[in-house]
Amino acid sequence: MRRESGVRVSDGGVEEGAPAGRGVPGLSGAVTWLFAVACGLAVANVYYAQPLLDAMARELGLAPATVGVVVTVTQVGYGVGLLFLVPLGDLVERRRLVALQMLLSVAALVLVGLAPTGAVLLGALAVVGLLAVVTQVLVAFSASLASPAERGRVVGLVTSGVVIGILMARTVAGFLSDVAGWRSVYLVSAGATLLVALALLRVLPRERARTRLSYPELLRSVLTLFVEEPVLRVRAVLALLGFATFSTLWTPMVLLLAAPPFSLSHTQVGLFGLAGVAGALGASRAGRLADRGFGNRTTWFALVLLLVSWVPVVLTQTHQSLWALGLGIIGLDLAIQALHVTNQSELYAVRPEARSRLVAGYMVFYSIGSGAGSLASTVVFAHAGWVGVCAQGAAIAAVALVFWGVTRLAARERGFARARRVSS
Repeated sequence: MRRESGVRVSDGGVEEGAPAGRGVPGLSGAVTWLFAVACGLAVANVYYAQPLLDAMARELGLAPATVGVVVTVTQVGYGVGLLFLVPLGDLVERRRLVALQMLLSVAALVLVGLAPTGAVLLGALAVVGLLAVVTQVLVAFSASLASPAERGRVVGLVTSGVVIGILMARTVAGFLSDVAGWRSVYLVSAGATLLVALALLRVLPRERARTRLSYPELLRSVLTLFVEEPVLRVRAVLALLGFATFSTLWTPMVLLLAAPPFSLSHTQVGLFGLAGVAGALGASRAGRLADRGFGNRTTWFALVLLLVSWVPVVLTQTHQSLWALGLGIIGLDLAIQALHVTNQSELYAVRPEARSRLVAGYMVFYSIGSGAGSLASTVVFAHAGWVGVCAQGAAIAAVALVFWGVTRLAARERGFARARRVSS
């Protein structure tokens, strides 16, 4: 046996001194928070560029009309990582995988911060996006180390770190850029990533491999899981629809608030991320409810709240109320994160040996929804304004609610059919 800081584990990765009958790993509160910080820091690297595009374009001679490719290459790198790196968490030791990804991220971030040309910048950002999927490896890792009784709570807390990282990235990037230039954002992140990587190396336990599949077989098995696990299919569709709604709000919001009658600065617009943080923190409760067997009820609550939250959002323009927007953001982010935490809690309970592949397949749908919502919402805003954006968001939320209702009715019918077969 050995003792890792914050986690007491045997050579098999099981916590020593666990309560009788539990026989599974456990996580201390401090290590859980370290997971959350690491996830937030990693995912923030994908979003730092959004408020920095104009400064990057001026310094590196990028055309204003095409500078948006800076964001695109980072997202493409992230999508590639979901497909080809995250499943490795079921094949190789996750402690080693996490450390390698984070240390390579440090090098890529330094290269971004020192990039002499636009081509170097784009290449380095693609690598940053590729390696940022360490977030999903860490979420799956935390779920494996947590006991079944606390898995939902742990996943909820770690996922809150992801969401806070996404929401605060723009605010942090804007502040650091104003103080020391856009390059400082990536250099500071590189330093912070190095410190967190070293801390994780001290606390993460070593594990044995969970599968004997080859790497090509591992990738193919992601598709097999969609065929074999109905919960993955349902939760992936909910992720697609939920995050399409999420990006429908956040992507065109700056276009509304930067124009009259609001005429807010980028810093002021970024402060609305704080309202989203409040919602994200509240969503950690969803994990505890999932631990108690209330995952389906929490899903109902989240989807109804997701639809209702668009009511105050539309009042932002019709009544020129920023307070209404703040209220809508809190409600919408609470709904999305409660749904996301519940989705992951339900997935991690299905196939313990395939958690990394499950989250890889699930997160691909998450990314598709986010990208589609962003693209569609900017087009809708250009043609139908903010009211059109709200109509799009509410319509997607309604589709998600109806889809969930249909799946629950189908599940109930299957349950009745099984009961009849047993009784006969």
